[in-house]
Amino acid sequence: MGYEQFATDIIQSVGGAENVKSVIHCATRLRFKLNDSSKADKEQTKSLGGVIAAVESGGQYQVVIGNHVSSVFKAIQAALSSTVVTEAEKIEEKKEKEGLLSTFIDIISGIFTPLLGVMAASGILKGALALAIAAGWTTPGSGMYQLLFAGSDALFYFFPIALGYTAGAKFKGSPFITMAIGGALVHPTMIAAFNASHSPGYETLTFFGMPITFMNYASSVMPIIFAAWVSCKLEPLFNKVLPSAIKNFFTPLLCLVVTIPLTFLLIGPITTSLSQLLAHGLELMYNASPTLAGLSMGAFWQVFVIFGLHWGFVPILLNNMAVLGSDSILPLVIPAVLAQAGAALGVFLVTKDVKLKSLAGSAFTAGLFGITEPAIYGVNLPKKRPFVIGCIAAAISAAIIAYFNARAYSFALPSILALPQIISPKGIDITFWVTVFASALSIVLATILTVLFGGINSGTTDAKNSKSHHKAN
Repeated sequence: MGYEQFATDIIQSVGGAENVKSVIHCATRLRFKLNDSSKADKEQTKSLGGVIAAVESGGQYQVVIGNHVSSVFKAIQAALSSTVVTEAEKIEEKKEKEGLLSTFIDIISGIFTPLLGVMAASGILKGALALAIAAGWTTPGSGMYQLLFAGSDALFYFFPIALGYTAGAKFKGSPFITMAIGGALVHPTMIAAFNASHSPGYETLTFFGMPITFMNYASSVMPIIFAAWVSCKLEPLFNKVLPSAIKNFFTPLLCLVVTIPLTFLLIGPITTSLSQLLAHGLELMYNASPTLAGLSMGAFWQVFVIFGLHWGFVPILLNNMAVLGSDSILPLVIPAVLAQAGAALGVFLVTKDVKLKSLAGSAFTAGLFGITEPAIYGVNLPKKRPFVIGCIAAAISAAIIAYFNARAYSFALPSILALPQIISPKGIDITFWVTVFASALSIVLATILTVLFGGINSGTTDAKNSKSHHKAN
């Protein structure tokens, strides 16, 4: 299917190509950074066939498309020709004072969005391998397991390299320089030095007299992001002072020579300590009242998604896995996703509106696999009650999961595919079965409550009523 005209219409609705500063996409949304957000016509965007919703959040103008967003994104890229983009870059950038939260969300989403697909794929593969071990289908010593485990673990083990690239691109520096800095953090020499530093009789290594604190940066998140930011700030300074004949080589050289020692001596130890403090602090809060934590996360997770605030939890979740070896957040938000799918199923079962029934049915299927935007924006939120019912069902189910202290041991998008991530390295235990039960409960509870109390009109299906129904929503 061609998306050329659709892409053109979207670009016009956001103020034209000259108003587009940049655009990326996640699983279901186009995320525009606009030169002037007041030029975007939200109503025009939402009126386009194929657009589920338009949302402004985190300094971004987000257009919710659905599962085929990558195809639309390619058409958007083709429509934004190089001459037009260059023209847009010539416009004097109005530096709007964005709040700290909006800036943080924008940075985090820009760094992690390009990796989202492969992160999810790696997590699913890890979960499938854990399930295969627990079910006795294979053993850790088998060749099949070791090959597939290497594939599932590679991204997370070498996370500083991948994040180095995306962070460098987000901070408008050379992503290859920052990727090299990430590579230094997980280089075998540095890993060997870390292992040796815990051996008896180890003599501390120094850099110009300064002692080097070796840490295991495999799977780490924060050190490379801060190191990339420093490198990207230094890069234009070096480009400015160096002669043009040598800056192509010496700017990268100086960035590496300055940033890598600075990372091992200062940035790495500080951010690692902060990472550990954050992880243990969250654990203390969670342990103080697990049930309350479950109720809160279950009830408000989809509200966070609507405003794009859920991105703030991604580095926390990954940091927990790197520091603690497991995470308590992911199990709590699985019901939040599945409950919205259940609410959409409730609408599907009740409504006689052919178009709404078709949308609700496809939204239910997509929601099971973690794509809730069609359910939220297309079905539940316009009807109001189904969305609230989904949040209530999620809160109850997440509280059950939290009470039994279920944890995730690898990353996955919250969905039915995330359930194998709850399997402990020691094997399947009660927390896995509780999570499965509570996740199923969230779907069933949301479906039944929506059928009974969702306020869905199940009356006539004639064209007149159908037309007025859609006009009202």
